[in-house]
Amino acid sequence: MTEDPRAKWDARYRDADAADAAPARVLNDFAHLLPEKGEALDLACGLGGNARFLAQRGLQVSAWDISAVAIQRLQAVTEGLPLHPSVRDVMTEPPPANRFDVIVVSRYLERSLAPRLTAALKPGGLLFYQTYTRERVSEAGPGRAAFRLAPNELLRLFSDLRVVAYREEGRLGRLDEGFRDEAMLVALKPPDTPE
Repeated sequence: MTEDPRAKWDARYRDADAADAAPARVLNDFAHLLPEKGEALDLACGLGGNARFLAQRGLQVSAWDISAVAIQRLQAVTEGLPLHPSVRDVMTEPPPANRFDVIVVSRYLERSLAPRLTAALKPGGLLFYQTYTRERVSEAGPGRAAFRLAPNELLRLFSDLRVVAYREEGRLGRLDEGFRDEAMLVALKPPDTPE
């Protein structure tokens, strides 16, 4: 019997600490690349750390998650922000083409959505992506390799975009320093990309 993903994530977010709503490092490190205005999407937003970060910078933000509990908790802290949380299964209802100036995905991996995310960016739009890798130094993140990136896989998934920043340190060098267990990508949809 397959576990219902909604029930799984509802249970996780019901008990999650509000500290889990911090923005992803890829956003913190590269916030200077964000546009001053525009439409943004926080996909698989969880408790909305990325969404709130984007909205506080003046972007109109859609925050989508399969968990009604996560969305309910996020709605409780959105007052006054240009932030629109909604329960949405992105597998059955992916983002529409040519809609967003910024898309953020953190700690969520569904490889089949990569072409849809690329298409959902407006020309000149930016993708901020951060998730777990198979090369790891700790037990953080999912245990199954299927939910973790192979080396350089994030670059291949979004090869139609222009890489602005990429970081994946794997197990090189001093393992007690650096950015470990995850990869991060900031990529641009070239302005002259055909529809």
